[in-house]
Amino acid sequence: MNLQTDSRTFPAHAGHPTQKSRLWSIFGGSMGNLVEWYDWYVYSAFTLYFAPVFFPSDDSTAQLLNAAAIFAVGFLMRPLGAWLMGMYADRKGRKAGLTLSVVLMGGGSMMVAIIPGYATIGVASPLLLLFARLLQGLSVGGEYGASATYLSEMAASKRRGFFSSFQYVTLIAGQLLALCVLLLLQKVLSEAQLEQWGWRIPFAVGGIMAVSVFYLRRGLRETEAFTDAQADHKAPKSTGLALFRDHPREVFTVMALTAGGTLAFYAYSTYMQKFLVNSAGFGRQTATGIMASALFIYMLLQPVAGALSDRIGRKPLLVSFGLGGVLFTTAIFTRLETVTSSFAAFLLVLGALIIVTGYTSINAVVKAELFPAHIRTLGVALPYALANTLFGGTAEYVALWLKQAGMENGFYWYVTAMIGVSLVVYLRLPDTRTHNQMPADEERLS
Repeated sequence: MNLQTDSRTFPAHAGHPTQKSRLWSIFGGSMGNLVEWYDWYVYSAFTLYFAPVFFPSDDSTAQLLNAAAIFAVGFLMRPLGAWLMGMYADRKGRKAGLTLSVVLMGGGSMMVAIIPGYATIGVASPLLLLFARLLQGLSVGGEYGASATYLSEMAASKRRGFFSSFQYVTLIAGQLLALCVLLLLQKVLSEAQLEQWGWRIPFAVGGIMAVSVFYLRRGLRETEAFTDAQADHKAPKSTGLALFRDHPREVFTVMALTAGGTLAFYAYSTYMQKFLVNSAGFGRQTATGIMASALFIYMLLQPVAGALSDRIGRKPLLVSFGLGGVLFTTAIFTRLETVTSSFAAFLLVLGALIIVTGYTSINAVVKAELFPAHIRTLGVALPYALANTLFGGTAEYVALWLKQAGMENGFYWYVTAMIGVSLVVYLRLPDTRTHNQMPADEERLS
């Protein structure tokens, strides 16, 4: 499979892009992002079914804990993927990085689909699962930076918040698609069939979709920002050393503003499904339905909030998330422990997701606006991946560990405290809508 991008659809720099070409490029980049994140979230959505296959145990919480540990370990590869693929995308092109990332993700997904269980090959089974997740972690580490940079650079400057928000639209859509596949399989297969072999189907589907996206991404237009940066022979090469040496303040800012946001996102979304079953006492299908409904509305809110940021700025949305998260996170989780109505649970979950919209809808564009083009992908990807590994990737493990230790509410306060840390950064951060490293369209034309 040739990883070189295809220039037949769009030349590398075919003049100023038209609105039609912008929309097609944003669509192509977004659809690839959807498949990437579907493959990533299928693991979380189906953990309740495949955990016993790889981790036999009489304790369901212990099984989930082992599966969550591999989910967290997969995040350890994200900084490495962000570093290697961030430099690759800064040097070879945004669409080259996007194409490579989907190949790695699809390969990991197909591998999970065919790994024999513990009963068949013993300890090799969870080890192979670990390897597949490490491969996917490498992929998604590069995907975030490449897609955030590509969408931000391809969008017109006055609509950058709106169009870049589609990174999280498709990210959430990928998670939602994984839940919809779960709902469908729950309807057509029995619990026993799902636990024995049905859970493998969504991983195989993800691998097949990745092949289609590979060809879609090969035909994308390269961004003007990248080709302009390549023409500037005085610009230093994108390296990890150059990033930390020349942009230490921006690196710290990205890590700090990400810490609370990514922890809240994973707490409110991927872990929430397990919380509804394991702590709130809802059935698996009911919990899946609650999450699918809430995530659908949450997905639709992303471009609304992104467009709002183009009018009022990025900072007000970040601050609103910080204040809402600090004030209501513990109350929402505590109330969910005792709620019996599925509709009430839906409203509480939706409330949490509305709060985190202030972060998710614009975090990609805020990070892209902090860095110059020659090192933008690496600058977006690497510090984000470091914070994501430390806080987002460990969210489920920390929550389950505290539950097993009898201190479940400690997780609620942990999330609240980290959102508070990020809130301090949001309050001190200049509004990147007006203070950024990305030239306006009219500046490119001059």
